[in-house]
Amino acid sequence: MTITAALVLFAVTWFMVFFCVLPMRFKSQAQAGDVEPGTPRSAPAEAMIKPKAKLTTVISLVVFAVLYLLITSGRWGIYDLDVFGLWANRY
Repeated sequence: MTITAALVLFAVTWFMVFFCVLPMRFKSQAQAGDVEPGTPRSAPAEAMIKPKAKLTTVISLVVFAVLYLLITSGRWGIYDLDVFGLWANRY
């Protein structure tokens, strides 16, 4: 796996995990009872982006390590994603 491929894999993994972590411990302004004028009631009362980014990084490193080991070991590759058998005759 090239460095560029590893960076792309990590970035995609990080953002996928980040979008899963974002709703955790979410409390809207309506739930907090303090709605700021000019904002929707569903806006977050406190975003807590830094702790969520740190948690995302830790989880992403673990997921990336597993994916990296699977890909570099040769046990799993792009041809394993060929569900319909379209690539079988090409290579």
